[in-house]
Amino acid sequence: MDPDSVLLLVTGMVAGVVALAALFAVVPCMPAAAQQPNSVLADLLSDVTEVEQKLVGLARAMPAESFAWRPAAGVRSVGEVFQHVAADNYLLPIFAGTPAPAATGIKGDAYATVQAYETRTADRATVIADLEQSFAHLRAAMSATAARSPADTVTLFGETRTLQQVWVLTTTHLHEHLGQSIAYARSNGVTPPWSR
Repeated sequence: MDPDSVLLLVTGMVAGVVALAALFAVVPCMPAAAQQPNSVLADLLSDVTEVEQKLVGLARAMPAESFAWRPAAGVRSVGEVFQHVAADNYLLPIFAGTPAPAATGIKGDAYATVQAYETRTADRATVIADLEQSFAHLRAAMSATAARSPADTVTLFGETRTLQQVWVLTTTHLHEHLGQSIAYARSNGVTPPWSR
């Protein structure tokens, strides 16, 4: 190899090493969200899918006559809990920029629309279908925010929150009602399908 070719090769290698070193120097300085965009969102989406399978499984395992059962007066019935979950699966994405389907009647600025949705008369099959459709809507809404920064701020019930806080709240809300639904199922002699 002639001296000019060797010099060109060495210069190229040095430039490559410098560029790589610069990249490694910059990446640790980048915010965690820029290094791994929405890794928390990916985990939350996975969790929402698992909770969906359990809640829908419980709804299917509960006989139609138990949908009217409630542990005490003034407390949501089995069916009302499932309808409440569906309603909030439509409501909470509104604050992240995804409106509820018009057919639900749910508006983010009017909680009465949520209450109307969750207390309407619906049979078991309708409640289960509504629950499934609401989860599809929720997962799509969460996925639609994947390109946004988790630190983006939104207004949630009159308070400034981050987008990440909205999705964490949404997910923990689901777990609250999964626990409630498990207790309701066992009170009605129904074993959760995943624990048989």
